[in-house]
Amino acid sequence: MKKLVGQVSPAERDEIQRLFERRNGLNELAKILTPDNTELYERLVTDMGETGTRFQQWWDRMAANYQWESAPNGNWEINFETCEIYLVTPEL
Repeated sequence: MKKLVGQVSPAERDEIQRLFERRNGLNELAKILTPDNTELYERLVTDMGETGTRFQQWWDRMAANYQWESAPNGNWEINFETCEIYLVTPEL
C-alpha cells in the first residue's frame, strides 16, 4: 500500500536524488568490479558505505523535520518529479 505522507522542497529533493543516483551507480560498478584490484575495490566499498550512510541520514533528518507517518515494515519513497513522499507498506 502506498500513502502520501508529505513533501520536500526541490533543494531537498535534489540532495536525495544525487545520493540515490550515486548509490545506484556504485551498486552497478560493484557488479563488474572484482576484488583483484584491491585499491579500487576498497575505495568502492568505502564509498558505498559513506553514500549509504548519507542516504539514510537524509531520510532520518527529513522524517524528524517533517514528522512523517511511519509504520512497522514500512519505508518511505520519493517521487522525484513532484517532491512527494509516500509511506509504502506491505500488502496484507
